[in-house]
Amino acid sequence: MEEFKLYINGAWTATESGSVRDDLNPADNSVMAKVHMAGPAEVEAAIQAAQTAFPAWAAMLAADREKLLLKAADYMEANTKRFAGYLIDESGSCFMKAMDEVGQSVNIIRAAAGECRRVEGGVCPPEADGQVNTYIRKPLGVIGGIAPFNYPLLLALNKVALALAAGNTFILKPASDTPISGLIIAKCFHEAGLPAGVLNVVPGSGGVVGDTLVNDPRVKMITFTGSTEVGTRIGRECAARLKRVTLEMGGKNPMIVLKDFDVDRAVSIAAFGAFFHQGQICMCTSRIITEAPSYDALCQKLADKAKGLKMGDPHDQGTIIGPLINDTHYKLVDELISDAVEKGARVLCGGGHQGAFYEATVVADVTPEMRIFHEECFAPVVCVVRAKDAEDALRLCNDNTYGLSSALLTNDMNLALTLAPRMEAGMVHVNDTTVMGSRRAPFGGVKNSGMGREDSHFSIEEFTELQWITYQTKPLFYPTDL
Repeated sequence: MEEFKLYINGAWTATESGSVRDDLNPADNSVMAKVHMAGPAEVEAAIQAAQTAFPAWAAMLAADREKLLLKAADYMEANTKRFAGYLIDESGSCFMKAMDEVGQSVNIIRAAAGECRRVEGGVCPPEADGQVNTYIRKPLGVIGGIAPFNYPLLLALNKVALALAAGNTFILKPASDTPISGLIIAKCFHEAGLPAGVLNVVPGSGGVVGDTLVNDPRVKMITFTGSTEVGTRIGRECAARLKRVTLEMGGKNPMIVLKDFDVDRAVSIAAFGAFFHQGQICMCTSRIITEAPSYDALCQKLADKAKGLKMGDPHDQGTIIGPLINDTHYKLVDELISDAVEKGARVLCGGGHQGAFYEATVVADVTPEMRIFHEECFAPVVCVVRAKDAEDALRLCNDNTYGLSSALLTNDMNLALTLAPRMEAGMVHVNDTTVMGSRRAPFGGVKNSGMGREDSHFSIEEFTELQWITYQTKPLFYPTDL
């Protein structure tokens, strides 16, 4: 059985103040590996290492940082199948999702490498004779990252790679359910020759690792992806310390289907958005808001589609529905479905589970009076909501405290141009799924879905600060010279 140690100051380090924990496979609850957990001493060592490494890393030529990132990407790409295997066994990712996640992660590192040379400042018009008026963009220093379990490799790398590209050093706390995924990142950068201390990966509890990173003044920023409950608390703590923070949190993502759109195509788009990776995606399609003329047909065809999705061994390349992250999460899902049924909803298919495997579920006739309309399931469960018309659909779409991703399906592009900007979400996709990412576009939400943006130069802006510098080349006359 493999044993994974902490990665601190460029070395694989055994825990002294923490523990060695069993890492469980969610498909069958078997022990897949042993992982060292950080205690207070290891977190302190990681912070010291990152702080010591920062000046030299920030001063390194952009071209040299770029080379290191590209080497890390090459190493990850060369080990795609091995790393995908860890994702399958540790996070319950199905084969195609795991392979895709590693592939996208390679692209993230390469995209970040390209950003190394684009950390730019500028020159402003002078305000006085002989003045050179400039501004530069500087790295913040030590950044702490807290990653989720659902896309543990990709979402952690979206923080790590771009923070390093901007000249920061980094301490990563992987999700407690998926610590190996974070250590894979350390392995790739270690093999690329990253200087000691620039990246440190310390699996451990939120109370030990997460709270220390949030509270320590040497850590200049926290970048978090996870639940709204935890993210809100982190946001409050960072605000009290005037510490910069980005929060990518939950979603109850709507897809509006207007009556002019082909129902079969809508079902294809909706099924991917709702059931890919068992619905354990912050952008998953949670609410399908359908105009009345298309409602019955969409409900029936979506239920038929869901019934045909294969559930089982995530190593099987034909499997679509794998396990939830653990075999206790289904209790919340059952509560939400029961509440909806008591208030008049119909379960068209699914609604049951076998251990951590939850059936693809379609719940029809959902209304805003039901908890499931508002609360995140994080499971392969989708609600279908009837709307009177496009304006009613928009009202139902925005009747939620979340605002991460959304979709609008219509053949009327004039109507789409009017409705899309009025949808209260950080991301709106017309005639496509809610589950979408891009290495060049701003990723993030509004309302209770978070604050800040990731990817491309949007991340660089979050991970740096501007400094205004003027150079006065000619003597000036000041009022005190009178």
